[in-house]
Amino acid sequence: MATERRAAAGKREEAEAACAELAAALKQNGIVLPSLGVDTVSYGYAQPRPLIELGRCNLETTHRLIAVLDRAAR
Repeated sequence: MATERRAAAGKREEAEAACAELAAALKQNGIVLPSLGVDTVSYGYAQPRPLIELGRCNLETTHRLIAVLDRAAR
C-alpha cells in the first residue's frame, strides 16, 4: 500500500510539473489557459493515470494557439 501511495505521489508531482511547464511555454507565446490544471479525478484509479485538463478558452486564445502550433510545425 505504501509503495502504491509513493507511486501515486510521484505521478502527481510529474503531472503538476508538466502542467507548470506547459503553462510557462504557453505564456512565453502570449497564451494563457485559465482552466489549465491537473485533473484530480484521474487519480481515482488503482494505477494512477493523471490527466492534464486544458479547459476552455475563448476564440482569440484558440487562434493564438493555432498560430503557435503552425509556426512550431514548420
